[in-house]
Parts: sequence; C-alpha cells; structure tokens
Amino acid sequence: MEPLTRPQAIIDFCLAPLNLTPGGEAEGEVRRRLEHVIKTLQAKAPRPIAVDFSTMPSQVINEAAHGYE
Repeated sequence: MEPLTRPQAIIDFCLAPLNLTPGGEAEGEVRRRLEHVIKTLQAKAPRPIAVDFSTMPSQVINEAAHGYE
C-alpha cells in the first residue's frame, strides 16, 4: 500500500470498516470533521505528511470485554 497524503483518501480508508450509509447525514458530518482535522494538521506541519497504513500494527478489539457481543 502506498502512503496516503490526500485527506479524502485517508478518510475513505478510515471509514471503510464502518459501512456508513453513502451520502447519509452521519457520513457527511464525519467526513467534514475529519477533513478539517487532517487539513489543519497538514497546514501546520513543517513538512508534508503522508500516512502509511501498511506499517500500522493491527488493533484487536475484544468486544466481549466491552459488552458488545
């Protein structure tokens, strides 16, 4: 996987597992907020920022431990 630099590509990757309704109100609001955060971070960074999700360690969530069985 190539490192992602475009805010929309980063957002698409992060939201994919949630299966939000495409074009729905919740998806639109989440995208708007995340895009604002990512663009703000990129604007304040001293050098361009890229996100490489292929090097990110996997996170295992134990849903039973949180009562979400």
